[in-house]
Amino acid sequence: MLDLEVVPERSLGNEQWEFALGMPLAQAISILQKHCRIIKNVQVLYSEQTPLSHDLILNLTQDGIKLLFDACNQRLKVIEVYDLSKVKLKYCGVHFNTQAIAPTIEQIDQSFGATHPGVYNAAEQLFHLNFRGLSFSFQLDSWNEAPKYEPNFAHGLASLQIPHGATVKRMYIYAGNNLQDTKAPVMPLACFLGNVYAECVDVLRDGVGPLGLRLRLLTAGCGPGVMADAKVRAVERNIYFGDSCQDVLSALGSPHKVFYKSEDKMKIHSPSPHKQVPSKCNDYFFNYFTLGVDLLFDSSTHLVKKFVLHTNFPGHYNFNIYHRCDFKIPLVIKKGAAAQREDCTLTTYSKWDQIQELLGHPMEKPVVLHRSSSANNTNPFGSTFCFGLQRMIFEVMQNNHIASVTLYGAPRPSSRARAEAIGH
Repeated sequence: MLDLEVVPERSLGNEQWEFALGMPLAQAISILQKHCRIIKNVQVLYSEQTPLSHDLILNLTQDGIKLLFDACNQRLKVIEVYDLSKVKLKYCGVHFNTQAIAPTIEQIDQSFGATHPGVYNAAEQLFHLNFRGLSFSFQLDSWNEAPKYEPNFAHGLASLQIPHGATVKRMYIYAGNNLQDTKAPVMPLACFLGNVYAECVDVLRDGVGPLGLRLRLLTAGCGPGVMADAKVRAVERNIYFGDSCQDVLSALGSPHKVFYKSEDKMKIHSPSPHKQVPSKCNDYFFNYFTLGVDLLFDSSTHLVKKFVLHTNFPGHYNFNIYHRCDFKIPLVIKKGAAAQREDCTLTTYSKWDQIQELLGHPMEKPVVLHRSSSANNTNPFGSTFCFGLQRMIFEVMQNNHIASVTLYGAPRPSSRARAEAIGH
């Protein structure tokens, strides 16, 4: 049985690990994988057709805990303990819920101190006792007790008192004063772990197509040797098609992984695949998992020739490999006989039918992409469909959401060459 410390408005954990509000989904899953011998039977719950309309949930069925992640930013929003009989809980080092200590209203009052009177929810037959960043729900013993806690049944504070001996049915940890209105907080400093994260990614483009990316990066920087001064710092970096490896490394730092392409599965869709001379060396990707971005370099010139932006929707084969890339792609749409220009923006959350309304329907049929590992040739999530429009390839899932966007561009002079050209 897990023995966990409750920190209101912050976290639930022990000396080895901690689920902290604002923590990225991938980090929580990493904790569960690392401690899989202790934390077993974890479910991932999400809406297959409308993944943005419901929280993404990790359900620790053996321990009676749910971790609710915001559907958009995929950071931890609420920690719910829905079965207190499966876990030991303490506050400031003192237990208030064990097999020997029942979490009664008297015990909660003793452990956490005074708060406002409880709020009765008639539909759920539950009393809610709220502290800042922490709520307890109490189950009434019988239907007979319920009427006297209805509003206006009794006068004064008697109607707001939780009956003696009532035990906690659920506990919630969240940010702020109101569980219904809570939002996932910004990522805590403890979750950076030396990594750089992308707050947002803007696609830079001209009238023809994409030119590169502008990334707003977040990192936990600190003064020289002073950890107390640590704080989140934001920096902006631009990378372009035609940038060298050195340009990218100086802008973004080292990638998490370098992946060499062993084969080009899209080669057959080029105009004359049989005429292409086989390359002696392979193109290679820089994978930046915490940015949700891949960069493809040409094997002969070592310049950027492709960007891949990942949306990390659940139900996709690559789910949880990348953090979600929160991108914006500006479009200039010409409408009417007068060719009036209308500015539009595609985002991580745009659906394929919305994109087609803006860009028009592709002339060619989609390429069907079926991912599977070499060890296990199955993919439980099914195929995706790739459509090409305006030097962009949209990988579309079966629920109409975008799994990834690949940006192509003619190689341009490197950033150093551009700077020298400007200087002259």
